[in-house]
This record gives sequence, C-alpha cells and structure tokens, in this order.
Amino acid sequence: MRNNASNAYFSRSQVTMVRCLWMLIAGMLALMTLFPLLWMVSIAFKPAAESFSSSLIPESPTFDNFIYALTGVPFIRYMLNSFFVSATVTIVALFFHTMAGYALARLRFPGREIIFLAIFSTFLVSLPVVIVPLFIIVKAMGMINSYTGLIVPAIFNAFGIFLLRQYYLSLPREIEEAAVIDGAGYWRIYWSIILPLSRPMMSALAILFFLANWNSFLWPLTITSNPNLWMVQVGIANFKSQYSASWNYMMAASTIVAIPTLVLFVIFQRQIMDSLKISGLK
Repeated sequence: MRNNASNAYFSRSQVTMVRCLWMLIAGMLALMTLFPLLWMVSIAFKPAAESFSSSLIPESPTFDNFIYALTGVPFIRYMLNSFFVSATVTIVALFFHTMAGYALARLRFPGREIIFLAIFSTFLVSLPVVIVPLFIIVKAMGMINSYTGLIVPAIFNAFGIFLLRQYYLSLPREIEEAAVIDGAGYWRIYWSIILPLSRPMMSALAILFFLANWNSFLWPLTITSNPNLWMVQVGIANFKSQYSASWNYMMAASTIVAIPTLVLFVIFQRQIMDSLKISGLK
C-alpha cells in the first residue's frame, strides 16, 4: 500500500512538473510574441526626443504622433483603399471558393483529383516567385495602377478552397440525396443547402482573407505607383522613406493599422478556431 501511495505521489509530481514546464514555455513564447507589439505601442506614445529610449513606459506620453500620422500624409485615404480592396476580395473570393470547394468535393468529373492537386500544389509557390510573370500578365491586360489590378490577382486562394473542400467532404450526403429526391439540382443544392451550412467556415475564412489583404504589401507596392491607390502598408513604407528618423511617427501609424486587425481577431477568434477543428485538419 505504501509503495502504491508513493508511486501515485511521484506520478502526480511528475505530471505537475511537466505542466509547469509547458506553462513556462508557453509564457516565454507569449512574451516573445507580445513584446514587439508592446514596444511598438510604447514608441508610438513617446515624443521624438524619447524615441530611442530603452524604457518601455513613456516618461511623457503624447498623442501628437497619432495626430501627425493622420494629418501629415493622406493616411485615411490609404486605410479606405485597404478596406475597399480587402472587403471586395473577401466577398468575391468566398463566392467563387465555395463553388470550387463544392465542385471538388461532391461533383464527379474527369480530372477532378488532378485539378485539386494542381490547386493544392500552389501552396509551394510563394508570391515573389511568380510576381514577375504575374506583373507581365496584369500589365498586358491594362490593369496597372487600378483597383482591378489590386483585386483580381488576390481573389484566388488555394488555402480557402482546400478548407472548404475538406468541410464539404465532412457533410453527410443524405442531405443532398433528400434534396435530389425533391427535384433540386446542383445549383439549388449549393445555394439553399450548402451555403447556409457553410456559414461558420465562411465567417472564419472571411476574417482570414480580410486580414491577409489588409496587411498585403508586396503586390500593392508592385502594381501601383499612383499615391491615390496606395494601400495602408505601402503608405507606411512611403512614410518611412519621408521620415526615416521619425520612429515615433512610424510606430504611431503602425499602431493605427494594427488596431482593426486585433479587434477582428478578438471578436471572431472562436470562429477561426472552430473552422480549424471542423476542416478535417487532424
């Protein structure tokens, strides 16, 4: 009995030690993630004379940096451009991605698996690899310095098609079979049954698509030279070139840009987590 009790005690002690170790590792990773954000916010509230101070807490916090960031350059215009492009890409992408995911999951046609593998293989190709031929195509189509050039190339996203396909494969076929018996076609099934069932996944993908386009930099920088079409990340980059030593202004602008993304993630984090649980990624 004493041996069993001692073994149980040591077993509980080991479990407690392992938990404490994992909590310590998680805390360190969380601190490493949050520290750059805290440093950015700290510099955003510091006057120019304190910008290079090592103190994380500003000695004399000020809002002048935010006022200057919003008035020194057409920053509101940049944010409106980003919002318009991000919202348009999100809506159009979800419409086409749901159709593509449903077709790849439910319809039977020659070459379906090859098409899915071709789409999935684009995960291995990053934007810098294809940016030159993509720019040549967009230029040949006359979409340079236009909202169309910012929106159309950003619509396709293999990640969204993959997640929606995996989600549709998890849906019971009995629902569609009952609709077929009632005389519904593929389009009626997609519009009246599949889309309503896809709302949790679509809401999560909408947040991910919006945030990805809100923070996009390389393609908007490549495709636009007109300042009236600059998105917010390009505007911040130009802000740095104009005020290369004014880190307080740059960090204030970056803080303003980060606030909408943080708010969206806090509000919709449950939908994002649920989408990963039901997507078949195990």
